[in-house]
Amino acid sequence: MLDGVRLEISPEAVVLASPEPLAVASTAAVNGGLGQARAIVNLHVDRNHPCGDPAGQVAVYARARGLPAPWVGLLTAALTADAEVGRARAATTSAMAVVTVGLSNPVAAGLDPRPRGAREAGTINVIVVVDADPAPPALLNAMLAVTEAKALALFEAGIVCDDGSPATGTSTDAVVIAATRGGIPHEFGGPATELGWCVARAARAALAPAIARWKGAHP
Repeated sequence: MLDGVRLEISPEAVVLASPEPLAVASTAAVNGGLGQARAIVNLHVDRNHPCGDPAGQVAVYARARGLPAPWVGLLTAALTADAEVGRARAATTSAMAVVTVGLSNPVAAGLDPRPRGAREAGTINVIVVVDADPAPPALLNAMLAVTEAKALALFEAGIVCDDGSPATGTSTDAVVIAATRGGIPHEFGGPATELGWCVARAARAALAPAIARWKGAHP
């Protein structure tokens, strides 16, 4: 729980629902970008699922569950039941991160010789809810801070690509930053700010055990 935000983890999905609209910045497949959401859905799909209609899939699930609209939706073949939760607190804010990790498709941003599709649906989805009132640029800053934390967690875990170069993620990763808009305003959200530090710390706290769990299941 974070200021009324409800978290549910199941084999079908990871769901965060809020009684009040959250300010959201995301790379989500469904309703991504800058906007608002009362529900965030990370929906499990079968491995090698074509994912031709992510909006329709998320809508069917959300309506069947009675989730409040608007919603933001992600898809993953990683086991949502294995989602890990991380938390962090700073003087002016607190954050909760929920991550699902699949590493069958590692990539090194900027080193891969050419764009390519996912060989398998290995995906790292990171959702962070922060109890703060960030400006839109601060939300985007916070997304970068979480992405940097993800790359560091992968490096520390020794995750590499086929050619041995350090992986920075997979080719289908997504990040969602959602803010309750409570507390004091935040103009910036980079890693040197309390907002950026808090979301990156929460993400790191969830990513480390999630990556270790995946490695243990895929020796």
